[in-house]
Amino acid sequence: MKARIKFRKTGVMKFIGHLDVMRYFQKAMRRAEIPIAFTSGYSPHMIMSFAQPLGIGITSDAEYLDIELSEPVAAADAIRQLNSVMVEGIEVVGFVRIADDKKSSGMTIVAAAGYEVTFPETFRTSDDIIKIPESWRAQADSFMEQEEIVVWKKTKRSEREVDIKPMIYDFTVKENSIYLLLATGSEQNLKPDLVMETYVRYMGLDIEKIPVHYHRLEVYARKEGELVPLEALEI
Repeated sequence: MKARIKFRKTGVMKFIGHLDVMRYFQKAMRRAEIPIAFTSGYSPHMIMSFAQPLGIGITSDAEYLDIELSEPVAAADAIRQLNSVMVEGIEVVGFVRIADDKKSSGMTIVAAAGYEVTFPETFRTSDDIIKIPESWRAQADSFMEQEEIVVWKKTKRSEREVDIKPMIYDFTVKENSIYLLLATGSEQNLKPDLVMETYVRYMGLDIEKIPVHYHRLEVYARKEGELVPLEALEI
């Protein structure tokens, strides 16, 4: 049996990197007595994979972890057992059974992610946010009406010019936040900070002087041409 765990990452846990979160969940599985399966061989390890690792400094309502179980476990029991050993800032909110084939793994099927971008009053906190300036809303349409939005995009091996406009599925400036729906995954992957840096520079401002907070709202896969949350792909 394979299962998909959905969890929230908030507060100071936003400063904990992906590898440490992975190690933490390995310990949490043992403490919560979840019957997780192990690989075979000389050095067995837990069978688990994260759908789309979160960058440091970003909070989230929708992080996903796929695991393989050695025996069935009720969803309500698994959520309760895991939350009983969780630290403040990580909360399990979903546990669903998924298909056994590798094509259904979160790492493979992720296609997009939604983000809420807010602007705190200072760099010291993300709680007290300011109202989006009217001038920002006025320039949002012209920003997205450009034929191309070309940026220098860095990878592990190189740096090259990329048109990111096709990877921005939604860019909506609201009263107190900006909503972004961006291409995410192995085929195309656009980070929210790159989009905001480009948008702020378009308005003639310096992103380094503006406090910004990013919060992931959901992670999506494509099903029959539509974007659906990963937790909706249960069997």
